Amino acid sequence: MVDHYQVLGVTRNATKKEVKDAFRRLAIKYHPDKHAQSPDHVRRNATVRFKLVSEAYEVLNDDMKRASYNAGSDSDCFRRTSGSYSNPYGNRGGRAYGSGYGYGYGYSTRNRQASSFSSGFDSTFRYLTTRAFLLNLALAGGLYFAFSAIDTSGETLWKMRNSGKSFEEAMESIEKSKSHKDEG
Repeated sequence: MVDHYQVLGVTRNATKKEVKDAFRRLAIKYHPDKHAQSPDHVRRNATVRFKLVSEAYEVLNDDMKRASYNAGSDSDCFRRTSGSYSNPYGNRGGRAYGSGYGYGYGYSTRNRQASSFSSGFDSTFRYLTTRAFLLNLALAGGLYFAFSAIDTSGETLWKMRNSGKSFEEAMESIEKSKSHKDEG
């Protein structure tokens, strides 16, 4: 997920005017019409950045969307990885090769093991808290309870109908009666 504040280059407590000014400045810089005569890779990159800037402005300019976005981003959307927030342009914190136009490789070996563990933990936690998983867990719990109740009720019914005899004793008496029938 992209940090809209980082895309526009404003702080989290920026006013609507600051957001609007940053959007206008970046929209002019990355507008696809401005790059119509540029090489193909530059034109594609400018289009992608213009879309990111437009999306960020759409979210941060609307009070309801901004509040919702802030609530979501405060919880878990923007966990720190490798010491900086993910850069929406493909590289990490400017430590990539050729970060001038955003087609850097994002190669960093620092904290790779820690970030893979935390991203695995985050994705596992997100899966475990999804509605579908919780519904399946409730269904499995219900089925377990039902089978336990049936098993318990079977033993109770046996004891009610066959007072004083255990199941093993009943089986022995059946075997004896079969062998006695066969002899006679």
